[in-house]
Amino acid sequence: MFKWSKPSKSDYIFLGAILILLFTPLGTFVKIQANRLLAFSPNVIEKTDQKKLEDYRWILMDAKENRVDFSNQKGRVTIVNYWATWCPPCLAEMPSFQSLYEDYKDRVDFMFVSNEDLKVTQAYLSRKNYTLPSYKPLSDPPGLLFTESLPTSYLIDKEGNILIKKVGAADWNSEKTRAILDQTLGENF
Repeated sequence: MFKWSKPSKSDYIFLGAILILLFTPLGTFVKIQANRLLAFSPNVIEKTDQKKLEDYRWILMDAKENRVDFSNQKGRVTIVNYWATWCPPCLAEMPSFQSLYEDYKDRVDFMFVSNEDLKVTQAYLSRKNYTLPSYKPLSDPPGLLFTESLPTSYLIDKEGNILIKKVGAADWNSEKTRAILDQTLGENF
């Protein structure tokens, strides 16, 4: 028969460490760093497995509380990223997205979508000195862009083909991703 023994000092230390990692800002920091370490470049979906976005009906609100019609993305290279300020993998990939955005914002449309209040997302972005454009959905996304996982990101080409669907943190500022974007944009650097 199993007999419970009195917890030792090391048991309490172990339990304390677990609680710190789960419920404190230090724990969030550790989770973010771990996700960054494990983030790799996203892969392009095989041509035969790519799906084409036909339905662009989706209404969002930008940071200035203007309504944005996603159908304006038709014919544009677009990156859609679902994120939240409480999601460590989301926060882990933000610096790589910021670097990519700084170099491609004039040629690629970036849409960072969160169900959180716009004031919350804008405060976070501002605090981190990110200039990423954040949106709040006002209607359901097109079926091919529906997800329940955070973060989830999509790269959509000018024809509406979903070239990348990445669930989880990724290194979006990699040479590989930049080469994919350059090829998608028809640029030869």
